[in-house]
Amino acid sequence: MKDLKGKVAFITGGASGLGLAMAKAFGREGMKVMIADIEEDALGRAVEALRAMQIRAEGVPCDVAERGRVREAALKTIAAFGKVHVVCNNAGVAAGGMIGEIGERDWDWVIDVNLKSVVYGVETFVPLLESHGEGGHIVNTASIAGIIAPPGMEPYSATKYAVVGMSEGWAQQLAPKGIGVSVLCPGFVQTRIHQSNRTRQDRYGHSSALKGDVAAAAAQMVEAGIPADAVGARVVEAIKAGEVYIFTHPEMRSLWDARVEAVGAGWDACERSPALKDIKRDAPHSLSLTGGKRAST
Repeated sequence: MKDLKGKVAFITGGASGLGLAMAKAFGREGMKVMIADIEEDALGRAVEALRAMQIRAEGVPCDVAERGRVREAALKTIAAFGKVHVVCNNAGVAAGGMIGEIGERDWDWVIDVNLKSVVYGVETFVPLLESHGEGGHIVNTASIAGIIAPPGMEPYSATKYAVVGMSEGWAQQLAPKGIGVSVLCPGFVQTRIHQSNRTRQDRYGHSSALKGDVAAAAAQMVEAGIPADAVGARVVEAIKAGEVYIFTHPEMRSLWDARVEAVGAGWDACERSPALKDIKRDAPHSLSLTGGKRAST
């Protein structure tokens, strides 16, 4: 989508952090914005702040871990603005610790919020994006931990890897319909992700989701991260350019390169494997993998 002026954006986790930064960036482009968040007080303050910036903004309370609440938020967006063009499945929480430290409810919480909510957002909003025939774009927030797995953050990484994989598939499905898909993979950003227990629903219990040394390290790195507003601006330029993968920390590319090298070593071992050398194989299957850019909508 080259021209965002007059279009409508919906953002989960929109009352703070990356979500609010995206709302500001979209507003500067002349978009109307619906922000959804589980923190109702913060939601009200965020809407007031956006309006003070002359951005047409509304807010809707939403627990993204419940499909029905996401549907309600979508209906309120249409009621407020008539259409929606950009959907940002951004709400997320962090859980981590060493083996044996992470509770069952911690896993349930992070999977429901980080993974299932993205499914709910895509399945709810795609028909709305298709309905007006004006094209659209979906941004799913993953993380650099969605392509590089740091030890101690396995619940978080598991969900973020899933978001990357789903986004790659959806990008291919939706491109012929004029709907772009991007996956946002930021490094450390100055948000409150390390304090996400503040939004934890009662049904998941009240234990600390970041355990021991992992909690201290996460707090230190997040607080030293880049400003959230820079990421919001990065998302806008990536949507306009039709980028599938949105990165924010070029200095982290060496970590990706190391992973590629390690995975490549696995392929090399496969090719040399005595256990596999005598197997008769059919012709290679044709698989289409999304590239770094896509035709603009």
